[in-house]
Amino acid sequence: MADTARETLVLEAVVSLVDTLLADFDVVELLTELTEHCVHLLDVATAGLLLADSRSQLHLMAATSEATRDLELFQLQSDQGPCLDCYSTGQPVSVADVQTEAARWPRFAAAATEAGFVSVHAVPMRAAGNVLGALNLFGMQSGDLDVADQLLAQTLAHIACVAILRSHDPIPETLQLRLHAALSDRLVVEQAKGFLRERLDVSVEDAFVLLRRYARAHDVHMTIVARRLLSEPESRQAILDAMSHVASGPN
Repeated sequence: MADTARETLVLEAVVSLVDTLLADFDVVELLTELTEHCVHLLDVATAGLLLADSRSQLHLMAATSEATRDLELFQLQSDQGPCLDCYSTGQPVSVADVQTEAARWPRFAAAATEAGFVSVHAVPMRAAGNVLGALNLFGMQSGDLDVADQLLAQTLAHIACVAILRSHDPIPETLQLRLHAALSDRLVVEQAKGFLRERLDVSVEDAFVLLRRYARAHDVHMTIVARRLLSEPESRQAILDAMSHVASGPN
């Protein structure tokens, strides 16, 4: 990609994300879009984002593929991997070839290799004197991120922090409330994905696509649609009918 063209894409992505922050936005949708921008703009194959709760337990907030989602969850379950180290130290972690760290993270290295990932990079999300989580980047080829990609990844991590905080001067109590709200939103979306998988007989990944498409088509937050599916029987069938039509239509 030519330098000028890449710079234009980077600026367009940053402006788009900031514009979203200045409007009424859905944090789960924004973080999902942010990880998608990582894949389009950086030399990586997929991306994921982990957010910590008040007990410093990490939770998955966004992932660009099911393989990434599974690997992120595996890290959390096995309690080892570069993304956890990034969060615990508050420092970036860059691994050009995961096999070189097999002794350090044996289960993670094996799982990453099995999933087809060769390199992994993690950038801390820091704000208000706290590490909120980590932005994680996975590659299918060996190699480090160059300086420009490292800077852009950290910029996107900062935008993720702003999206979660929604405040210029958060106090600790407010920070914890906002972290809890963001994690609650993600949980509702995950539950809705499972519900759609069962009711519409689609994959979890396709269920998420249907949820996002419906929300965008009706100009409503994705988490609101998810809550309606789960807790508003009077709205549920109409939403399911609309999604079912999309799911069965031409690609």
